[in-house]
Amino acid sequence: MDIPFNQRLKTAKHLLLLLLSVCCARPALAWERQAIWAPGKMPDAQPHQIAAMTDESEGENFDPDKHRMPYLEWFEAPPEGVRNGGCMILISGGGYRRCCDIPLVRLWHKTFTELGFQCVNLVYRTPRPTGLPFYQSAWEDGQRAVRMVRSQARRRGFDPERIGTISMSAGSHLAMLLATSSQTPAYEPTDETDTVPCHINWAVVNAPTYVASDGEAGTIDARMGYGVDVHISGLLKFDHKTCPMTLQHGGNDLNSPNASTLIYRELRKRKIPAELHLYPGRGHGAYGLERAVEFMRQMGYMGPVEPEVDIMSRYASDDARREKVTEDIWPQGKMPDTQAHQCKPYIEWHFPRELKTKAIQIIYSGGSYMSNDPDGFEVTPVRRYLNERGMTVVTLKYRTPRPTPQSGLAKHTTAWQDLQRTVRIVRSKAGSLGLDPDHIGIMGCSAGGHLTLMGTTSSLHQSYLPIDETDRLPCNVQWGIALYPGYVLTDGAEEPNSQGGNIDDAVLVPEFNFDLQTAPMLFLHGDADEWAAMNSVKVWEKMRSMGVQSELHTLATRNHCFQLSASPGTGSYSFLDRISDFLQYVLNL
Repeated sequence: MDIPFNQRLKTAKHLLLLLLSVCCARPALAWERQAIWAPGKMPDAQPHQIAAMTDESEGENFDPDKHRMPYLEWFEAPPEGVRNGGCMILISGGGYRRCCDIPLVRLWHKTFTELGFQCVNLVYRTPRPTGLPFYQSAWEDGQRAVRMVRSQARRRGFDPERIGTISMSAGSHLAMLLATSSQTPAYEPTDETDTVPCHINWAVVNAPTYVASDGEAGTIDARMGYGVDVHISGLLKFDHKTCPMTLQHGGNDLNSPNASTLIYRELRKRKIPAELHLYPGRGHGAYGLERAVEFMRQMGYMGPVEPEVDIMSRYASDDARREKVTEDIWPQGKMPDTQAHQCKPYIEWHFPRELKTKAIQIIYSGGSYMSNDPDGFEVTPVRRYLNERGMTVVTLKYRTPRPTPQSGLAKHTTAWQDLQRTVRIVRSKAGSLGLDPDHIGIMGCSAGGHLTLMGTTSSLHQSYLPIDETDRLPCNVQWGIALYPGYVLTDGAEEPNSQGGNIDDAVLVPEFNFDLQTAPMLFLHGDADEWAAMNSVKVWEKMRSMGVQSELHTLATRNHCFQLSASPGTGSYSFLDRISDFLQYVLNL
C-alpha cells in the first residue's frame, strides 16, 4: 500500500519520540527543552552556577559547562478531551543551592496533565550567586521564564492569562516573588520577549522559605517565626498584580509555618482570594495536593464550577445509627443561672450500628447564642458521617437565647455551663457503654465554634459550682473542631470582624484561658467569611506558640456556613473528610 509522504513523516516523528521516551534516562521526560536566555544575554552570569535537576547534576558523567543555561522543560500537551486552557509552571526547591524535587515534579506533571493543564518545568540557576542576593539569579530566570511561557501560550494551546505555578521550599520563595512582585523588574530588558508581562495568575505554594523576617537572609527561621517584631519580608511587594494563592505548610516545619500565616494575612488585607492549609505534626514537605486541586476548581481555573448541592440531601439517612437515647443535662432544680426565657438543654446519644472506635464526638450548632439546632445542617450531616464510620456521637442542645443583660452574665456563660456538664456526663457514662472516657472531642460552628474554644482552652476554669458527684470529674477534652468560629478577636467580639481580624490590634478575646489542658484543634473557615478567617488563624498561631499542634483549612471565596451547599470537587464539599483525617491524627488511628 502506498502511504502518503506526510503520513510517513508523522509516523516517523512519532516513532522517534517513542524511542526517546524509552532511552532517555530522565525520570520524567520533557518533550522539549528550551533555553531561557538568548546567547550572551543572560544577566549576572557566574562561572560556578549550573542549571540542572539533581538527577543530572549528580550523575557520573555530568559536564557543568554544558549546563550553564537555565531552561524550560515543556511536557506533552494534555489530551484534547480534557484540556482546560491553563498552564502550570513547576518550580523545584533546594535552598537555592540545587533543584532537587524530582519526585514532586513528576507527581505535579502527572496530576496536572491529567487535569488538563499544559505543564512546564522551570530549571533555574543554582547554587546561590556570589556578591548578589541569594535569590537574584533565580528571580531573573523566573521572570524571564514567565514571559516566555506567556509569549508562547497561543501557539501551545493555552490562555496567556491562565498561568499558575506550583512550588516547594525555596522554589516557593521564588514563586512568591513571581506572585507578589511582578511589577518590580529583576533585570534589565534584553530583547523583545522582555516586553511581555511576567505576572502569574495563581500560585500553589508549598512550605515557603525565607518569608518571615527572622529567615529572610536565606536561613532557617532563627526564632521559628515567633515574636511581635517578626514580620513578613519586605522583598515581597504585594503589588496590584498579586494573584490568588493556596498555601500549604507543616506545623513542625523549621522553615516556620508562620511564614504562610503572614502571607495569608497580607492577601486578606488586599481582599485577594486565598487558602491556607496547615498540617499538625508535619515537618518540611509538600502536603495536601488534593487541597490545591480543590482550590483551583473552586476558583474556576479548570472551567466552570459545578452546581452546588445541599448538604442535607447528601446525608439524608440514619441507616448507620443503631439507637438514639435522649437525657437531660441538669437534675431537677439544680441548673445554675436559670433564665426563664431560655430553652431546656439536653443531650442525645447516637450509637453507630457498627462500633469501630471507642472515641466519642460531641457536636452542637451555632446561632449567635440566640438559638441552636441539634438537628440542623451544622450537626446532622456530621453526626451521620461519623456514625457511618463507626463513631458514637452526642449532640447537645444548649441554653439560648443569651442571658439577659440584667443577669450580668456573658453571652456564652449558660451555654458554657451546659457544655462542661455535658463533657462530665459523657465521661461518667463512657466506660459502662464500652467507650473511652479519655477520648472525647467537641465540635461547633459559628457561635458554637466560640463555645468549642471555651471548651478546649478553658476547662480548668469552673463555669459553675459543683452540684453532684458527676461534677467531680474533669471536663477537659482531647480535641476540638471549630467551623467558622465567631466572637474570637477583639474586632469582632460581638459583631462580624470590623477589620477582618487582619490588624495587629485585633487580638484574641480574654475569655480564652489557654490553660495547661488546652487540646489540639481543627479549624475550617471560609476565606470570605465576615466572621473573619483570621479568627481561626490567630488561634492556630497561639496554639503553635504553646507547642499545641493544630490543623487549619481556609476555603477561597467561601462565606459563613460554607458547607450548607457546595460544588462537588471543592473543599466545601469534601470538608467532612478533613474531620476524618484530623480524628485519625489525634486518635493515632
